[in-house]
Amino acid sequence: MAFDRYNIDKKKKEGREEMSFLDHLDELRGRIIRSLVATILTGGVFLAFNKWLFTHIIFGPTHPDFLTYRILCSLGETFCLSVPAFSQQAIGFGESFLISIKVSFILGFIAVFPYVFWQFWQFVRPGLHDKERKATRQVVFICSSLFLAGVLFGYFVISPFAISFLMSYTLPGVENIPTVSSYISFLLMFTAPTGLVFEMPVVVYFLARVGLVTPEFMRKYRKHAIVLILIVAAIITPSPDMISQLLLGTPLYILYEVSIRIAARVIRKEKEREEAEYGPIKPEQN
Repeated sequence: MAFDRYNIDKKKKEGREEMSFLDHLDELRGRIIRSLVATILTGGVFLAFNKWLFTHIIFGPTHPDFLTYRILCSLGETFCLSVPAFSQQAIGFGESFLISIKVSFILGFIAVFPYVFWQFWQFVRPGLHDKERKATRQVVFICSSLFLAGVLFGYFVISPFAISFLMSYTLPGVENIPTVSSYISFLLMFTAPTGLVFEMPVVVYFLARVGLVTPEFMRKYRKHAIVLILIVAAIITPSPDMISQLLLGTPLYILYEVSIRIAARVIRKEKEREEAEYGPIKPEQN
């Protein structure tokens, strides 16, 4: 009895105790609630400082002294990028208030994304084997870093070029006065999807672990992947200028090449593990 009790306690400590379907649902509900609470609290902080938030963060890429513009101009007149002065308008009743709430909680989710992903991973982790846990030890840090890096890349690199192009493009007799909601929608389109796309190496890692992707397959279809990357870049950056698309397409292609090396490393490690467990694999003889 004491030995059985020891095993039960050990399994509980390791998070591998037997749980019913309802127990899993209850745990998932608790983790979702904690994630929502963290998002709401962080969003509430952003909402309390919404004037500073909109002045320095949301409308930052529209200011001539934005960091990206200053860095480009410091490289010389050829690289200097400017945004024409323009005003924005809110035409819907209560639109400014609703947009403040929307933006605050979206930024709240982005800010606490590492915690949200950690909650998700703590729900999934007990179902993994010990070797899988060791192999994915840094997955929360890596996924969070890639997501935040993608968001920052979209904000500091893609957004300034896209906003400059879109506001400089005019039609005869038409004055560009965008609504706040349209500006926010485009800004979110430049940033949030980029953060998700930057997760490509992690996705490839897990696909390679289950045998759905191999480095040979990715090398064979490299040209097709380049075309797909350009299509994705064109969708995420709706401005028709090639500069914005190349700015996103270039790091995506680099991530693709990194993913090939990750897949090769996963396959190599898996082969070494099988050889250590079952001995060298002999080639089949006809």
